[in-house]
Formats: sequence, structure tokens, C-alpha cells
Amino acid sequence: MSALLEIRNVSHAYDRKQVLNNIGFSVETGSIACLLGASGCGKTTVLRCIAGFEAIPEGEILLDGQVMSRKGLTVAAENRRIGMVFQDYALFPHLTVTRNIAFGLHSYSAAQRSARVAELLETVGLEQLGDIYPHELSGGQQQRVALARALAPRPALLLLDEPFSNLDVEMRERLSLEVRDILKQQNSTAVLVTHDQHEAFNIADEIGLMDQGSIAQWDTPYKLYHEPANRFVADFIGQGVFLPGTVVDNHTVKLELGVLHGTLQRDWPGGTVVDVLLRPDDILHDDASPLQAQVTHKAFRGAEFLYTLQLPGGGRIMSLVPSHHNHALGERIGIRLEVDHLVAFDQFGELC
Repeated sequence: MSALLEIRNVSHAYDRKQVLNNIGFSVETGSIACLLGASGCGKTTVLRCIAGFEAIPEGEILLDGQVMSRKGLTVAAENRRIGMVFQDYALFPHLTVTRNIAFGLHSYSAAQRSARVAELLETVGLEQLGDIYPHELSGGQQQRVALARALAPRPALLLLDEPFSNLDVEMRERLSLEVRDILKQQNSTAVLVTHDQHEAFNIADEIGLMDQGSIAQWDTPYKLYHEPANRFVADFIGQGVFLPGTVVDNHTVKLELGVLHGTLQRDWPGGTVVDVLLRPDDILHDDASPLQAQVTHKAFRGAEFLYTLQLPGGGRIMSLVPSHHNHALGERIGIRLEVDHLVAFDQFGELC
């Protein structure tokens, strides 16, 4: 597939304060990308630059091979064939659901407009609610209307700015999965902005994790979790702890829990001390294991407990354990390592 959206070395500043630093990525046709990061990292500014709301002093933004933005050129937002779903939905309160969805279909005939609205009402599961007004809908239903309205004119690219932030946690998770299904059904290309990594994992094919105006890593959710490019990514994504380890050779690191085998990115002399990333799913509960750790904290998650465990040497780790293993605080339980990805960092936080 070809790249529909290309961001090439884009930088941006507000009042001489640098907000974006040489950002670059591409999004293929039919793919869902996500810009993920904490508040103030620059992700919404990237979205505004793509939409045409902000001019850029450096770099280029291309859509379907055509330059949309560069120094001295900013194609107007309305001429970019980009749809937008806002955080607050921005529905027209005086228009029915049907008329909200039809709002951008000025070039369609009446019959075409009616058919497209009917198709989208069915797609978003609101076919019985076309004649009511936004205030009569739940938050999740309003979000579906906003999505349908943005998709109605068949934009080349859809941008979603924190679209689920006004919803409760359960609704957010359910709706993010539904939105992914809808976007895939419509073969839409989309870029989502969010601070919620679970939301990003639910909806995105690729994620760009941002840090202080730069992209720390652009990758699949799986690789962000299991193969972080640096310590910032490892800290931000998922849950985990770092235990000190000692390099034996380029394929072996020894730590208190045992010996890990894998491949380090660089050659390190034997005896080098590194920090090894351990995820809760790397530590398995095993009653038969001679290695034991003490339960210091437990969080019930329905199907699982997330245990915080103290090792005999004082280190702390976490482990996900099926919830029928309900151990008391202070109890010692058997554990063993099962690590598929050896991830270690040097003293400067760089991948070893």
C-alpha cells in the first residue's frame, strides 16, 4: 500500500517556544494511526498542522502525494478533503441526527444524500434515531453521530482529537473498539490523538509515542510494548519494573530471578551492570518453583490479580495471576521467569 499521509521533518513553535521538533511519519491508505503522549507533548499541534489550522515554518505535509503545507504555503482546511471528529463532538443542537450527518453533503443530490445518511446511520447503529436531536442522545450516541457526520463526505483522511475523553472508562473502551470496526468497514484512513494508551492499543494499527515535541518511537502496539526503543518508551507503555542485571555475554544477562537469554543490541563486556525490563506477564505464578517472593500489594482485576512482589534480595516485581489464586498480603508464593523479549538499558537509558 502507498502512504496517503506524509509528514516530513515538520517543526513548529509558538512565540519562539519550540513545540514540534523535526517530526516525520507516514500513514498508509486504510490504516489507523495514533499520536500518543502526555499533555503538552505536541500531539494536538501535529493534528492541527495536518488539518490546516496551523501553518508550518519547516518541513512538509503531503496528502495523497500533494503538498498541503510547507513554508509559505498552507492549503485551506476546507480544501484538504479531511474530516474531523472533535473532543466535544461539535454537533449542531438545532439539527436532528439525520440533518447533522447530512450537513457536509451539499454537492450530493437529495437521493444521494438520503442514501448516504441511511447507510451511515446503519453503520453506527443509530438507524432508529435519525429524527431526534443531539441533547436526547447519550454521550456514546453523540460520538457515533459525530463520527458519521465526519465520514459522510468520504474524506481522504479522518482526524480524531481525543474523541472519547468525555466518556466513562467502560464506554471509552467499548466505543473505541466499535470505532475501529467502523473505520475498517469504511476503509477509512485515520489519525487519532489520545493520552490513553489502552485507547491507542484498542484502535490503532501504528502508534507514534511523543515526548517533548518529538516522536520517541513509531511502531505497532506490540513492538511498543515488547520492544521499546528507549527507557522513556518502556516507562510510558504498559506496566513494568527494572531490575539490575549483569551482562554475561551478548546473549545472556544474569539477575536475581535467574538467567535471561536473548540478544543485546550492542556488545557489552562481561560484568557490565544493566537495568532489565520485566513486565507483569513475564513473571508466572508457579507453586512448584523454588524461587519465592512475598506479596506486598494486590489489585483485583476480575479475571486476574496484579500482585506486587518483593524478592529475597529486596527488589520488587509485578505479576499477573489468575484470580482464583487469591493470596494474602505477606504470603510467599512460587514464581518463575518466562521472558520472550530481553530488554535492557544502560545507565543513560539507551537500549542495550
